[in-house]
Amino acid sequence: MKDVNLCRTLMLTACIAVFASTMAFGQVLNKPEPAPNTNIGATEPWTAACASDSFNEYFVNFTWSPPLVDSANEFILELSDASGNFDSATELDRVTDQNTTFDFDFTFSLATDVQGDSYRFRVRSTNPAMTSPESDAFSMYYIGYNSPILISRDGDGTIPPGGVVENCNSGNVTLATHNVTNPENYNYNWYRSGTLLSEKTNAITVTQDGMYFVEIDYGPNCSGSANTLSNTIEIQTAASSGIAITASSSTTLCAGQTVDLVANINDPSWTYTWFQNGTAVTSPTLGDSSYTVDSSTSNFDGDYTLEIEGSGICTETTNAITVNDAGNFSVTLNNDTNIVLLPSQTRTLSVSSSAATPTYQWYKDGAAITGETNTTLDIAAVGIYFVRVTENGGACSGNTIDSENITAVLPASFEFVVAFSSSYTSCESTSAVLSLNQINAVATDGTKTDVTTDLSGDFSYQWTRNGTAVTGETSNTISLASASENGDYILEGSLDSFSPASNEMNATLASGETVAITSTDLALCDGINSVTLTADIDLTSETFTWSRDGSTVSTTDQALTTTETGVYELQVQRTGCPIRSNQITIIQFDESIVTVDAEENIIFQEGSSQTITAAGASAYEWYDESNTRISSTDSVSLSEEGTYLLIASIGNCTVSRNFTVSFRDNFAIPNVITANGDGINDLWVLPNTFSRDPDITVVIYNENGEEVLNQPDYQNNWPQSSTAFTKQNMIFYYRILNGGKTLNQGTITVIR
Repeated sequence: MKDVNLCRTLMLTACIAVFASTMAFGQVLNKPEPAPNTNIGATEPWTAACASDSFNEYFVNFTWSPPLVDSANEFILELSDASGNFDSATELDRVTDQNTTFDFDFTFSLATDVQGDSYRFRVRSTNPAMTSPESDAFSMYYIGYNSPILISRDGDGTIPPGGVVENCNSGNVTLATHNVTNPENYNYNWYRSGTLLSEKTNAITVTQDGMYFVEIDYGPNCSGSANTLSNTIEIQTAASSGIAITASSSTTLCAGQTVDLVANINDPSWTYTWFQNGTAVTSPTLGDSSYTVDSSTSNFDGDYTLEIEGSGICTETTNAITVNDAGNFSVTLNNDTNIVLLPSQTRTLSVSSSAATPTYQWYKDGAAITGETNTTLDIAAVGIYFVRVTENGGACSGNTIDSENITAVLPASFEFVVAFSSSYTSCESTSAVLSLNQINAVATDGTKTDVTTDLSGDFSYQWTRNGTAVTGETSNTISLASASENGDYILEGSLDSFSPASNEMNATLASGETVAITSTDLALCDGINSVTLTADIDLTSETFTWSRDGSTVSTTDQALTTTETGVYELQVQRTGCPIRSNQITIIQFDESIVTVDAEENIIFQEGSSQTITAAGASAYEWYDESNTRISSTDSVSLSEEGTYLLIASIGNCTVSRNFTVSFRDNFAIPNVITANGDGINDLWVLPNTFSRDPDITVVIYNENGEEVLNQPDYQNNWPQSSTAFTKQNMIFYYRILNGGKTLNQGTITVIR
């Protein structure tokens, strides 16, 4: 009101300046402040935000001063980074319904990565674009982990007895958390005997004796409420005991031999654990200072060590002693463990060994075969075979090792399995290859043994199609190259008295032919009530199907006449496969199908041009006001004032659109009108840049700041004849907006 009174005493130009300053910069956005959370009965504002998955709701109070912001304005609460910087501000809340409320609260929750003591808030308005002062700094932490922490040596999860870790020979000991998920996401406070240390990660390497514990650092205000204080580990300095082990005799053992491993210190208060190749072979036992290695135990050879633990000593692992198996050697069969014997067929078994001086004895069904003492054995009878190898030299002469068993069986039958060996899709592929995949020997009990490798070269073969032998196809593979070869294929074989036949495989190759359909029109409209679709081939003797939107509409009409819209397709059956035509879409034509990217009234600067583009039709013709065609594409460039016509068509259906081109007015927005009814300067007339445009809104205020007009698509018709002016000279204020953005503003003096 003060500004309005001032305007009454100033010249017009000064009044405009005062109004502009008020409109553009009049609002005052105050510093946001924490507010009580009344949802939990709080009466005092929060001083630090300690959020978690069980509580995460905070309020911030915000006040501002008029004049009013734009009706489309939004107030946005933003949060800085942990150092108080807003370069990458985070939006916490956005309100759109408080543009006439000068004191209200924002509500927000903390994101899980918020961790710091110097966060600040601010509030932005969007229209006008303004920013409040920053708030004070606050501690804000999302407490992602709020249970007691567990720490152990190297974070291995084992808390030592009594919580004591011996630091041997003044070395380094690493303590680390072992129950915090994603521990790298947090900072930590480590303490030694109550003194805060500088380390902030979840692991710490120490050399000094003391009582160590840790908590997650959630700042001075939130750490205590998080309840993350860990267990305590006491570090004590201890010296090495010098533990070592020795062997009582040779560590190279033959069958039946043993060797004792003995520690050089036997203390009944210590715990001893024996290991073979790093794996414990005894449980931790007090005073267990010796261990016997027995060669009769399977896989007894390897590296043996001893670990000791005890009060006041370092946990130590001794040197390793290697125990060798002197009688160990390999026996390798050179055959499959399952062999199929055919009648009158002989198979040869063979073996190899790493023994220094081996001898061999073959066995059948558990009994030695007389005279079979070589590395090979010819068999012609079913049974279970193995070979026993004896070492006749070296330190452990007489050691024996048996090979695996080989089972030889006679088949009751054979089974062929055939499949496509190349990429194949029925009615899509134009070629295919069928091959023998596997030969199975089938025993009387139904057991199957894969003998493909052994017997695939022994069978003779013949392919059949639909039960008839295919001439010349006598290998175990057949190639198909055309739809004329479609059919059901079986591979037959012959070997001795066996005549197996394979599974049946159907091959249906595509013919490679095509069919195309056309339509008398693509749209239904006034005067065109039906269209006819035809194929480019004669359908007289064909089996075919016309479909609309995937559903059959006819199987007899060689030419399909339809009055319904939809997607049409023809399928013709050839060699057992459908040949699909192209698709034709028939639509119901109406004017809304055709769109243009310009209004009916087009305005641009004289000397320039504007291109407008249509869509939705299949053909276009553009004409000027002398009925001369100026374009036959979907777009046209206009540079002259006048009336233009577009005729757009889909088939024989057409729609027309008229356009008027005028040049932009160059006169300025008037700031004085004489509303005296003489027909001269009675109305506030805007250049066509701002008038008659539905995207542009004109708002007029009286001198009291009250709206007297708020009109999109302004028609240059203010003031109306019924508008009452209470004084001789009245000043009004205007704003011209586009989507909330101010294009122009100023004053209007009405003289009557």
